[in-house]
Amino acid sequence: MSPTSGRTGPTSGRTGPRRPRLRGIEAFPVEHEGERFLALRDPAGYTPSVVMLPGALLEIVSLFDGRHDVAEIQQAILRHKGEVVEAARIEELAQALDQHGFLEGPAFEARRAEVDGTFLAAPTRPAGHAGGAYPADGAALRAMLDGFFVPPEGPGPIDGGGARAKPVCALIAPHIDFHRGGPAYAWGYRDLAERCDADLFVIFGTCHAGMRHPFALTRKPYETPLGAVAVDLEFVERLSTRAGQDCFAAERAHRNEHSIEFQAVFLRYLFAGRREVTIVPVLTSFVHEAMVRGRRPEDERRVARFLDALGETVAASGRRVAFVAGADLAHVGPRFGDAGPVSPQEAARLAVADRAMLEAVTAGDADAFFDDAARDGDARRVCGLSPIWTLLRATGGAPGVLRRYAQTPDPQCVVTFASVVF
Repeated sequence: MSPTSGRTGPTSGRTGPRRPRLRGIEAFPVEHEGERFLALRDPAGYTPSVVMLPGALLEIVSLFDGRHDVAEIQQAILRHKGEVVEAARIEELAQALDQHGFLEGPAFEARRAEVDGTFLAAPTRPAGHAGGAYPADGAALRAMLDGFFVPPEGPGPIDGGGARAKPVCALIAPHIDFHRGGPAYAWGYRDLAERCDADLFVIFGTCHAGMRHPFALTRKPYETPLGAVAVDLEFVERLSTRAGQDCFAAERAHRNEHSIEFQAVFLRYLFAGRREVTIVPVLTSFVHEAMVRGRRPEDERRVARFLDALGETVAASGRRVAFVAGADLAHVGPRFGDAGPVSPQEAARLAVADRAMLEAVTAGDADAFFDDAARDGDARRVCGLSPIWTLLRATGGAPGVLRRYAQTPDPQCVVTFASVVF
């Protein structure tokens, strides 16, 4: 009854937690060698394991809620299914999940402390997804990014001597994996390269693992295979001071989050050797939380103060500042908890709903954007709500132009995304 995993099995003689409790992890159905499993993955990246649970174990794991001990789990399964499950098997499952970092408790706390301590002590933010989501070799990465601009999917090469009318002050770009959405990045970043003279980019990213704080800054340069992207330390310090809150309390969330990393890669690709640019990386997580509470994002005092502080810091900096949001749109299909695959008709309806939301975005209307998502309780699971809303507020209602809208063509896991320039 042990789960399937890419890592080694549990150490003999260990005992699992007395009342096991699963951490806040992702669970999604997968098919492996003709069998259906429930895969468990940690979006915070404290464990690289992906554990696949066969159906026979799902009811047991559903009772790993911190309220049931082994005997109570046995009794619950006996009542519901009329089956007797040996205590040793429940303990073995809890032990395996604990070893892989999926249960709350002392073992995970020790793991988290070690991982966070290593990151916080490091002088830079490593390129955590290099060698996986994109090549770790600089030449190979540059060749990949070059390919995203090639028509017909791409917008064509960057025109270094193009017209300077209507300068770009902000960009919403995807944060989907490059191999699935690369040309959509190119449609937005070409405009940024041709018509934006900023030397400082404030990047708003989604924190997929969630945070207790609405914003998280870091002083660490973002490493990329093309070289590090420096952080404007003076801007970061003044922003943090003006915001009147601990903007570094959730800094560790930067360690594994890709939504800013992918934008740093593209900015380095565009400007290395052309002009010196710096960034201010800002992870965000507050719009979903406001929605759940039945409030508006600006009702949270820390959000309002941060936005005021950002505007004041930009004005006082004397810098040429632009904003970038690393943000995807809808997430639907069995991979995200929906009952069945996404049909072509459903994908078409999804596009209509997304484009209606994007009308609020291109109008620069943060309130209408939030209202659109809140109308159905964010049924489409728009993971870019916080960075997009923040960018719309930071730009003060500037109008935008939709450059590209796309969907991943997978009925099990459809993600939508767009590039919008302002």
